[in-house]
Amino acid sequence: MIEVTNNIYYVGVNDRNKDRFEGLWPLPNGVSYNSFLIVDQKICLVDTVEVDFFVQFMERLRDVLGDRKIDYLVINHMEPDHSGSLALFKKYYPDIQIVGNKKTFNMLEGFYNLEGSIEVTTGSTLDLGEHKLDFVLTPMVHWPETMMTVCTNKQGTTSVFSGDAFGSFGALNGGIIDSEIDLDAFHLETTRYYSNIVGKYGIPVQSALKKLAGFKIDYICSTHGPVWHEHVKDVMALYDRLSKYEGDKGIVICYGTMYGNTERMAEIIARSASQNGIKNIVLYNVCKTDHSYILRDVFRFNGLIVGAPTYNAGLYHEMDVLLAELANKNIKNHYLGWFGSHCWASKAVSCIKEWNDTRLHFTPVGTPVDMTQGLSPETKVQCEALGKAMADKLNSL
Repeated sequence: MIEVTNNIYYVGVNDRNKDRFEGLWPLPNGVSYNSFLIVDQKICLVDTVEVDFFVQFMERLRDVLGDRKIDYLVINHMEPDHSGSLALFKKYYPDIQIVGNKKTFNMLEGFYNLEGSIEVTTGSTLDLGEHKLDFVLTPMVHWPETMMTVCTNKQGTTSVFSGDAFGSFGALNGGIIDSEIDLDAFHLETTRYYSNIVGKYGIPVQSALKKLAGFKIDYICSTHGPVWHEHVKDVMALYDRLSKYEGDKGIVICYGTMYGNTERMAEIIARSASQNGIKNIVLYNVCKTDHSYILRDVFRFNGLIVGAPTYNAGLYHEMDVLLAELANKNIKNHYLGWFGSHCWASKAVSCIKEWNDTRLHFTPVGTPVDMTQGLSPETKVQCEALGKAMADKLNSL
């Protein structure tokens, strides 16, 4: 059995087989589905796991409890990677009382034809004996029913069961709490998780952080990734910054290319930005790099430069897809430059401008560069000017 603190046990599982989270986001290092058991006069389970891991999940529960019954099941989030075991679980614990909010119970009936038992809202409490639960509704972080459960024991230790908030991609390789883990593999994966899963909902995240501000938090127990203890303040500061769309000084340069000409433009722009004082520069071919990683770095850095060829009298397909994904995230406080290429009919540059005017609303920087066929000395100068303009803008902030 794995005790996190003061009779709170980790009973989660690892998924090292799934290739993509939600069918979209790559999982090169797998993912964990975290569940927690509070053992007290009354026993409370917080969230379950994905249904494929039900047998392993039950083994972990019984390793802690033996044949003791579970009194309460708190559902912080109804997404099936956490609620998928509910229908089976209820067969083993038919008398368990399910705790959730009104929207939780609507989804519970819709997904599994089950009924809730104890409806809570922000300010509701539940006494387990040595542990007291406070419930905090956090809608749209990142589903309408999401909530967090704050558990405080009589010694004053406070643990927050945060649902998907503060989560990370990556399976847990033995260690569960951050102090047991080399966190190098989780730093960028926590940001990638935020940007891809939660990133659209900056305002609800800010609201949730304000609600948590009244608690002195010792542990954050998310449904994915490590339990945060030594780094509670760090991960909360990360969420505060990301939800305000406050990127570090740096540039993400994304390009599409068919025969290498547009790529050459991107290289010149990057070199110019470097020569003008920007150290954090990343280049991505939108056809080779999964957009999940590009979205992560757009959240990390406040400058973005995109470029692509004209294709079929429109914008190169993969760039069009990336811009749609960026627009869906409602990112703010960012700067955009752009460039393009064409053989006989220019369209890419105007399409990127239209994306920014109508959907992205980033602050334009520099003069867009539109290359006809191959790279000329004049185009090279224009690319250098675009890189310098972005560098100058970021250096002035």
